[in-house]
Amino acid sequence: MSLPKLARLPSARLLTSVLPHHQLLLPPLSPLTIPCRTKIQQDYRRPGQPRVKRNPLNFNFSKGIEGIKKHFTLMKDEFFGRWVGPEGKPLIEHLLEQNLVIWEFRGPESLEQWTVSSDQEIGGQSEAHLKMGRNDITCFLHGKLSCTIPKDGETRYSGYCSMRSKIPKASFDRKKHYDWTSFNTLHLRVRGDGRPWMINIATETYFSHQKDDIYTYFLYTRGGPYWQEVKIPFSKFFLSHRGRIQDDQHPIWLDKVNTIGFTLGDKAEGPFQLEVDFVAVSKDYAHTEEFAYEMYERNPKD
Repeated sequence: MSLPKLARLPSARLLTSVLPHHQLLLPPLSPLTIPCRTKIQQDYRRPGQPRVKRNPLNFNFSKGIEGIKKHFTLMKDEFFGRWVGPEGKPLIEHLLEQNLVIWEFRGPESLEQWTVSSDQEIGGQSEAHLKMGRNDITCFLHGKLSCTIPKDGETRYSGYCSMRSKIPKASFDRKKHYDWTSFNTLHLRVRGDGRPWMINIATETYFSHQKDDIYTYFLYTRGGPYWQEVKIPFSKFFLSHRGRIQDDQHPIWLDKVNTIGFTLGDKAEGPFQLEVDFVAVSKDYAHTEEFAYEMYERNPKD
């Protein structure tokens, strides 16, 4: 076919005249398929760790009735306690209070308010145990620290042990906070083995990415048979996130304290021990410092 005749043909006839018929028969497109999820997305499991078997749901009617009675009793105490004063105390007593013992270990039931953890959660070999001390009047934390890195191809650092208080619960398992705004100093009575410890205070956060923010300061034990009373102002605690000190520092929020903990991670392998008599807060009128570290000005004008 000549070129002038090709120019006068419609586009469809022009295409069929130039290309063979077998090239026009394109294979049909396969339908778009979306892969379905075969199982519900679960929590992250580190390499080498076995799967955790979940126990089936077991409903007990009698335990449910006991739980309802317990929570309604707590709600009753909370309601009438607010009429008495803050935390169920008269207002004048709350304002004049200078020392308040938060945790005192005077029996095995006091250990139920604490939990122990170590690097075994990530595959490490450290061990930590919590028991009552001599005469059941102190808390005795002991174990073995190991810096052996688990061979999972992911973990780079290991070697820590810690004990931490449990978050207090109000009625119907609502989260309850400690209000330490009337105090400015943390008061401890401890007896250690000469190792340096870290004291961690966790407060309530507003955003999910802040859940690992804690306020930290160091506790240097002397070792030996003698007790030592330690007083640390809250202004000395600095903000850290997963072990890294943050540039943006601010004072600790004392009105929404959740937990307090003791962590050992000095990279010195071997046995350790820490004995705690009580953990308290106090009001030191001689201490007037608001915050010990530099705070950056946000949104500076100049």
